[in-house]
Amino acid sequence: MGKIIAVSNQKGGVGKSTTVCNLAAVFGARGEKVLIIDFDPQGNTTTSYGIQKRSIRNTVYDVLMGDCSLFEAVCATAFRGVSVVPTTQELAGAAVQLMTMENRAYQLRNQLKEAKAFYDRILIDCPPTLDMLTINALVAADSVLIPLQCEFLSLEGLVELHNTIDRVKQTWNKSLIIEGILFTMCVDRYKITGQIVSEVKKHFPKEVFSTSIPRNVALSEAPSFGQPAIYYDKKAKGSKAYEELAKEILKREKKRKDK
Repeated sequence: MGKIIAVSNQKGGVGKSTTVCNLAAVFGARGEKVLIIDFDPQGNTTTSYGIQKRSIRNTVYDVLMGDCSLFEAVCATAFRGVSVVPTTQELAGAAVQLMTMENRAYQLRNQLKEAKAFYDRILIDCPPTLDMLTINALVAADSVLIPLQCEFLSLEGLVELHNTIDRVKQTWNKSLIIEGILFTMCVDRYKITGQIVSEVKKHFPKEVFSTSIPRNVALSEAPSFGQPAIYYDKKAKGSKAYEELAKEILKREKKRKDK
């Protein structure tokens, strides 16, 4: 059965889409069959994989509303092992529409049941909110990966997200775990970087990944070319960091499995 990882942080601009795009590409290059669910109405992940929105027939919105099956919305990509369920701005209205539905927190989970048997890994790019879309993603997921920008204001958001995850575990998804906290956009020479890392490790020592993602030109440029960074510039520091992150995730998965 495939593993579902939700990449979530209610703060925007922390590297959620960048993390989803590049982790998916790394796992795909390693031979896994990977599905990305673009659950952010901004659609950055859809664009980053070179999918033209005007050519999209079905989106994740149509899947949620029951207008098509998940497999009818899957788009192939030019990159080994990776497929995408795309999105458009139409998804922004789904949070309100979901509130009127029966079993509203389980809509995405129900749609992903068959996909778990077909894909090795499913990555959900969550919106920068804590609304019913994010609740759906967390209820559907096996684990949550939290990208955290190395800045002071990120700490408040981390506590709020932790509270939301606890609520989801208590109410809808008891088996949900935190995959890890990933520091992004790090600049080692900045004093604040070390301070933030130390503070988070003090409160969440077992959750912080050893790997961190640096500020890197390749990570910023690659989406405009419709490519993950590991294809745009494999030797870039950002590309190598995501390769190391994938290895670390696999090690954590093996450790949990061996317990």
